[in-house]
Formats: sequence, structure tokens, C-alpha cells
Amino acid sequence: MKVLMINGSRREHCCTYTALSIIGDSLKEEGIDAEIVFVGRDAVNGNLNALIKSLGEKCAEADGFVFGSPVYYASLTGEIKLVLDHLFGSHRDKMRCKPAAIVASARRAGTTATLDVLAKYPAINEMPIVSSSYWPMVHGNTPEDVMKDEEGVGIMRQLGKNMAWMLKCIAAGKAAGIDAPNPPDYHKTNFIR
Repeated sequence: MKVLMINGSRREHCCTYTALSIIGDSLKEEGIDAEIVFVGRDAVNGNLNALIKSLGEKCAEADGFVFGSPVYYASLTGEIKLVLDHLFGSHRDKMRCKPAAIVASARRAGTTATLDVLAKYPAINEMPIVSSSYWPMVHGNTPEDVMKDEEGVGIMRQLGKNMAWMLKCIAAGKAAGIDAPNPPDYHKTNFIR
């Protein structure tokens, strides 16, 4: 099993990466592989199409996801929003019914607004959202600060364990013959007449 973690920061190895790394370590302790993909530069330097194609291939192989962003101007980064808009627009079928978690990192505030936007992507794609023991956020201005946020570190560790548990439950269900529900079959409502 493998979890694909998308780092939506503009800085590759900063606070969001630190939070995702803690989750990844927790997953590895449970026997689950994890990969962190940094999208910051490729989202805005003319490589978006190649990035989305590569992520789409990774989505097909992934069993679960974590979407992470730092707080910029009281919300998620433009980079992660751009990537998720395109990724869910073109590869949603490769992520449907696979569990996802969300993570925010901040120096001070804006985390709940960031989490609110991040949660909308898996919520509209029939992806079970994996929670932790509190809001999935860490605080600090540097990776070293994040590691001093003992509660945040504990929340990230628990998030990894909860993701591992969910993935193992889904695998057990599949082994017992329980498949994901069929995609919905309904007409979208158009309010324009």
C-alpha cells in the first residue's frame, strides 16, 4: 500500500514538508509506503500540464492521499489550489473512494480556513476523509519550530496511524468481496432555464 502526499508549499523542505514527513514516518511504522511530491515550482513555471500528467499516474497507483498546504494570506497557497483544481478535474476517477487527509501549517492563524478549502476536494469526490485527534495542523515558522509543537507533531503521528488503519480496513473489505460503490448516476441540476 502507498500514500501519495502532495506538498503545496512554495518552499520544498519547510513546515508543510515537516508535517507530511511526520505522517510518512507514522505510515512506514505501520508498513505503508509514502511519497511526498513537491508541486510548488512546477505549478507556476509552465510545467503544470506535465505535473498533472505525472500526478495522475501516481494517483492511479496510490491507495490514499494527503493534501498539505501552508497558510498564505489566511488560506491555502495558490499553487496547491491550481494543482488540485486541475488534478481533480482530469484524474478524479483515479482517486474516487480512496481515503484522503488534509494538513495545514501556519506560523499563527488561518489554518481552519485552509483546512476548509482543502477538505472540499476529497469531499466532492467520494473520498473518505481521514481525521486525527484534533485539527490536522502544525504551527511554527521553521521546521524546527514545528517539531517543538508537541501537540501538532502528535496529531500528525495519529493521522498517519488513522490513515494506515483506514487503508487496512479497506483492503480487508476488498479481500472479503466488498467493493466500492458504483459511481453516481444522476443528472446535474442546471438552475438556468
